[in-house]
Amino acid sequence: MKKGLSLKEHSTSLSIVLRIIDCAGLLLAGLFSYWLRFSNLDLSVTYKNVFLLGVLIGAASLSFFGAYRAWRGATFTSEVQCVVSATLTTFLLLIISGFVTQSSELFSRIWIISWLLTSTTTILVYRLILRKTLGALRAKGFNIRAVIIIGDGALAQQVADRLEQHPEMGLIVQGIIGTHEQVNGLTTHKGTVVPCLGNLNDLESVAKKNKTDQVWIALPMSEVEKMEQVQSILSNSSIAIRMVPDIFGFRLLNQSMTEVAGLPVINISTSHMLEGKNRFLKSLEDKILAFIILLLISPILIGLAITIKLTSKGPILFKQYRTGANGQDFKVYKFRSMVVHNEEDGKVTQATKGDSRITPIGAFMRRTSLDELPQFINVLQGRMSIVGPRPHALAHNEHYKTLVESYMRRHMVKPGITGWAQVNGFRGETDTIDKMESRVEYDLYYIENWSVWFDLRIIFLTVFKGFMHKNAI
Repeated sequence: MKKGLSLKEHSTSLSIVLRIIDCAGLLLAGLFSYWLRFSNLDLSVTYKNVFLLGVLIGAASLSFFGAYRAWRGATFTSEVQCVVSATLTTFLLLIISGFVTQSSELFSRIWIISWLLTSTTTILVYRLILRKTLGALRAKGFNIRAVIIIGDGALAQQVADRLEQHPEMGLIVQGIIGTHEQVNGLTTHKGTVVPCLGNLNDLESVAKKNKTDQVWIALPMSEVEKMEQVQSILSNSSIAIRMVPDIFGFRLLNQSMTEVAGLPVINISTSHMLEGKNRFLKSLEDKILAFIILLLISPILIGLAITIKLTSKGPILFKQYRTGANGQDFKVYKFRSMVVHNEEDGKVTQATKGDSRITPIGAFMRRTSLDELPQFINVLQGRMSIVGPRPHALAHNEHYKTLVESYMRRHMVKPGITGWAQVNGFRGETDTIDKMESRVEYDLYYIENWSVWFDLRIIFLTVFKGFMHKNAI
């Protein structure tokens, strides 16, 4: 089954080679950019030091963002996001170090930008070539693994379909081992017939005869005895055993495996946004953008504050408790858009179209979302993000948490000024359960699929179509 060179999925030597190539790519891209800018390679000591620092930071950033993990089966898009995040971080740190040491004026801005673009392109091109080369080799039968699936139900069907959909992984399904008396095999979505090779009593002989590399257990959680039987049968063989947890029936948020105190743990409700490096990256993104935006919009903030004070009685800012990350309540800031009025305890009446409580300037601010601008202060305070699920009033949370499935999972992360639901039209009044369910669906999709690039996409869409919308009140 295996032909040619066999590469291990977590090969240390391959990781070292990739690190060397990445460092070489950074260095060569920098030299090429220098030659383009100055038409020579006569580097001063200062530029040599920056080259060394850039390569060292680049290597550390690529490792930090997971560029050397096993990419077998992962999409190239995820690898692109990893590499681009690492190179952007590298040059951001270089620029910051230049400001801190007051040496930024010694370097060409054109060269820095060119180095960023050429190094990112170089690393991505060679990684794409490597990926295509490995994929072609696996398609020809090199570096592949033969797999037998234990199981004959829906989960086994899922495994067979997924492995067939990802031939670049080099995992070939030889067949299934049934756990029921009469099994005719499986047929994948592409029409490939996966034969039944026998039952558990035949496993050892079948695996030996077919020179099987891996056995994947795809059984319901209730079949613990059969899982133990598989392990016992193969205890004297070198076949790798993998178990596919039967979690397809759960409503999952970025399910993953982790280890806690030496115990394997399956996360069925989490977000990679909450992981250490991603949490730091998200926080850095929020602080930098919020600071820049507040500087840019400060004249607008002053103008609106004066207008509100002159046109109606009451405070300039409206403060209300909302639920933040991990269920912690905080005060959210908005420009006051209504006349001052009293609500019954525990009751919050949503604004509706034609609401008499809304002031003339308030109506304009609501239509254009200008009333939300003070929330950038909440972002600097660390209580909100620029992008995330919109925070709802506490009374609304109490009302909807029992009516909308997974509603409170929105509070796993910090609430945002804008969000995926808002740029898709789900903003303003939620006068029906269906509208709130749709908003929650978009919020959970964002939490599960978060990335810096997803945030930037939402911010871009907000600028062009999120501020003014027909649903705004």
